[in-house]
Amino acid sequence: MVATDVTPLIALDAVVIDTETTGLDARKARLVEFAGVRLRAGRIDSASSYRTLLRPGEPIPDVAVRIHGIDDGKVADAPEFAAAWPAISGFIRRDVLIGHLIGFDLAVLQRECNRSGIAWQPSAALCTARLAQAVAPQLGGYSLEQVATWLDVEISGRHSALGDAGTAGRIFAALIPHLRDRGIRTLAEAVRVCRSLSEATTAQSDAGWSELGRISFPEETPDRQPDIEPYRQHVRSVMHAPAAFIEPSALVGAALESMMRRKVSSLFVFAGDNTAARPDATGIITERDLLRSVSVSGSTALTLPVRQIMSQPLASIPADALSYLAIGRMNRLRVRHLGVTDAAGHIVGAVSARDLLRLRAEGAIELGDEIDAAKDVPELGRAWAKLARVAAGLTADGMSGREVAALVSQGVNGLTRRAAALAEAVMIAGGQGAAPCAYAVAVLGSAARGESLLAMDQDNALVFADGAPAGADRWFQTLGVHLADILHQVGVPYCQGGLMAKNPLWRGDVATWRQRIADWIGSSTPQDLLAVDIFFDLRPVYGEVALADRLWREAFAAARGQADFAKLLIETTGMVEPGRTWYGGIRTVQGRIDLKKAGLFGIVSVARALAICHHVIERATPARLEGIKALRRGLEADLDALLEAQGTFLDLILRQQFADIAAGIPATNRVEVRRLSRRERVRLGAALKAVEPLREVAHDLLFGE
Repeated sequence: MVATDVTPLIALDAVVIDTETTGLDARKARLVEFAGVRLRAGRIDSASSYRTLLRPGEPIPDVAVRIHGIDDGKVADAPEFAAAWPAISGFIRRDVLIGHLIGFDLAVLQRECNRSGIAWQPSAALCTARLAQAVAPQLGGYSLEQVATWLDVEISGRHSALGDAGTAGRIFAALIPHLRDRGIRTLAEAVRVCRSLSEATTAQSDAGWSELGRISFPEETPDRQPDIEPYRQHVRSVMHAPAAFIEPSALVGAALESMMRRKVSSLFVFAGDNTAARPDATGIITERDLLRSVSVSGSTALTLPVRQIMSQPLASIPADALSYLAIGRMNRLRVRHLGVTDAAGHIVGAVSARDLLRLRAEGAIELGDEIDAAKDVPELGRAWAKLARVAAGLTADGMSGREVAALVSQGVNGLTRRAAALAEAVMIAGGQGAAPCAYAVAVLGSAARGESLLAMDQDNALVFADGAPAGADRWFQTLGVHLADILHQVGVPYCQGGLMAKNPLWRGDVATWRQRIADWIGSSTPQDLLAVDIFFDLRPVYGEVALADRLWREAFAAARGQADFAKLLIETTGMVEPGRTWYGGIRTVQGRIDLKKAGLFGIVSVARALAICHHVIERATPARLEGIKALRRGLEADLDALLEAQGTFLDLILRQQFADIAAGIPATNRVEVRRLSRRERVRLGAALKAVEPLREVAHDLLFGE
């Protein structure tokens, strides 16, 4: 995979290099040995390495021979650099290069290219010594031996280029979790750290070492820009409904007649009540199946029962998924039809390749299903890394921040779903067995609302069935730990507030959750309700989803009309921090304004509280505000202003996050005001003004007549 600035380090493909030379002055040293080992998904690929000796064109000094053991006799028959370069460059290609104090190696390579009249094309580079310095500033030094000893990494073949390259590769792999704990997760973030520390080392610069990071990442350039429609349209808007069914015992001839009469290209095969049909118990018969059976058996095929030619189980997609996911899934599974399921997992419609043809887009469209198809954590990281780049491209192509946030949220939900499946597989492989009872994993907060930005952490919960056997919670606690660890490794960090299924307060059986809900609604202080509000955003993404969905709806029913409870939920958020000065200017700290604190969070919290009190059973903030408007309780203009303000905040935050990520700066909600255009500043000022009366609006809509 071509590395980009957002590639997570755990999924990085790279080449670890090392050189042996005639001396330690990079301005004069000549190469006598070059070697490299390939890294795949952040781990050494032992089957892919390269080594060559080189004739330097000058005597090798004795002091150098005493270090690496390569004398003039050993390189007498070796090629000169110009002759060896095609093989060297063929091995390293334009991949990311990693090495210990790699600035020296890069400088020597560049000067050898210059001497030979070869164009030098630098790649993105990471220095393991500088990365170690970033995460362990307390070490007394950062030689290969010192860093390897600290990390308990084996050193082999010291002062041979291949041996040192292998050691540096093992050091890099061992550094990844330490870097992740310091918030250094992506290639751009690691390059930025290496650059900042290398620039501070003046002695290396004086010795002619190359600077790190002052390069551009190789880009994946599709032949054409993707159509944004698959990222906007939900499957429900293009599916055929209601779903067309036929009994397994029905004859193929009857199926053909039914397809022609209904003007459909497939039928779902299910015995019993069609409203209870789930994909794992349902088959499908298509036009192609009919043609294939007639081609093989002739007219007698029409007398066969449908069950003999159907395919099972049925491949499916949720109705609320964006259409790009359906396209990707069809491509991966090599099918032309999918069942469409509702929130309870029942089949409610069908979508075909023909339905999606007008939405089809090339290039990045495949990323959607790559998350669901990931076989392990590095593959999951690779797929996840593509999302920010695709989102940035769609923003540049005119998609709004609200639409992009919905796309990112779908990605987070899919990521959590796949991480849960991988965590469950780890449990089974580790001997803990399958789940002791039915359960569901749910996403909370912004991703559940469809409003996730790129400065995210994980918010999730776990619900398991009533009557769970004794000890079941221990199994689910372990599952929650694996789930949190996988998400953290991929790039969605642990929630600092502990809102994760691995923690007792965010998992439990149905009876436990019902008691919690009753306790929340009966609480009398905001302190008792910290973080409770995001439960009302809950969206189940894995397992027995109906289990969690019912619980979510029960919570809304229990809180209906509870204005005091809704008011307490608002008070726990602290509302908004003033975003404007007394004179109407934009209030900043170090040139930036935190738009989540200055308005976005307040809008979300008020919309949620109003929806809870007035029984507007929606998750997304716009749908909640529109639902409140539909109740005709007044203040429609204020609600419209809040809706517009939310869109403004999302637009500006996302654009800043794209810029920061590309620069290797972790995404936040803080927007640099000076980079905004005059028009954007006007929009921002209006949005900040719209949230100033937020507390009064909330009070009037909760307690007004």
